[in-house]
Amino acid sequence: MRITIDREACIGSGLCALIAPAVFDQNDDDGLVELIDEGPLTDPVGTVKDAVQRCPAAALGSHPD
Repeated sequence: MRITIDREACIGSGLCALIAPAVFDQNDDDGLVELIDEGPLTDPVGTVKDAVQRCPAAALGSHPD
């Protein structure tokens, strides 16, 4: 799975980092999402998909490899 982020759409809620902390983090300077694990994923794929679906700003995407 390939993960994409749209930092311009991100509102910094941090939900992704709470759901999948091995994959997502928040930047210390602006609070926006950062992708810390591009793969292979250490969090279960279902957890990452959950984080993508729950993003309140729709700033995350997941795509099959």
